[in-house]
Amino acid sequence: MPGRIQSVERAAAILRLLASGARQLGVVELANALQLPKGTVHGILQTLQHVGFVEQSRSGGKYRLGAALLHLGNSYLDVNELRTRALNWADSLASRSRESVRIGSLHEGQVLVVHHVFRPDDSLQVLEVGALLPAHASALGKVLLAFDLQGESLLDELALKRFTARTLTTRRALTDDLERVRKLGWGAEVEEMIDGEAAVAAPIHDDRGIAVGAIGVSGAIERVCDENGKPRLDLVSTVRDAARSISRNLGARKW
Repeated sequence: MPGRIQSVERAAAILRLLASGARQLGVVELANALQLPKGTVHGILQTLQHVGFVEQSRSGGKYRLGAALLHLGNSYLDVNELRTRALNWADSLASRSRESVRIGSLHEGQVLVVHHVFRPDDSLQVLEVGALLPAHASALGKVLLAFDLQGESLLDELALKRFTARTLTTRRALTDDLERVRKLGWGAEVEEMIDGEAAVAAPIHDDRGIAVGAIGVSGAIERVCDENGKPRLDLVSTVRDAARSISRNLGARKW
């Protein structure tokens, strides 16, 4: 059997130190803590930075865990578990809102619908589980992009395709909208994906405070929005209540 790889062990030790507290650490601090040459630590940090596992502060010198490494942790909560934990609240949200409910997660720059509850009426509807929605033109997608640890880098890879006259197709417009989503704690789209339809969504957080999915409602604009064409605040509250309930079920303490 092959022996352990020393460089990997050293890299793991550096990552553990960076994860042990909120403050950033420099090469000298890390080298002293690990009793390693500064050149060795610097070389490992450069490699970890190249693959996105650590980031260097803009002022230089200090390092912290990178978004790419933190994002890997999301894989422990697969879409099936997310769906299972959210079933009851998704059904309740559909009943309270009288609209269609979808739960989604990011998948290769798009939104994968992992659960879908039909609008509780007699209208003909199509099950959307497994469907992929455009992240930039859907309420679920905006929420996921806004709260994802790699949101900024994901924007660089998105093709901002136009679906309607109201679709956000520039990086500046989308970035501004995502900032509003982060500030408000919920996102919306009004006729950005389909003419005549609107949607509202909120993030689902796990016990680490990471957004692992989003839940939202969608329907005709005259039902989802008020007379001014803005999402109804009572509907927003209902969606956020559902997101908080699911987050609590996943162990989240803050959201």
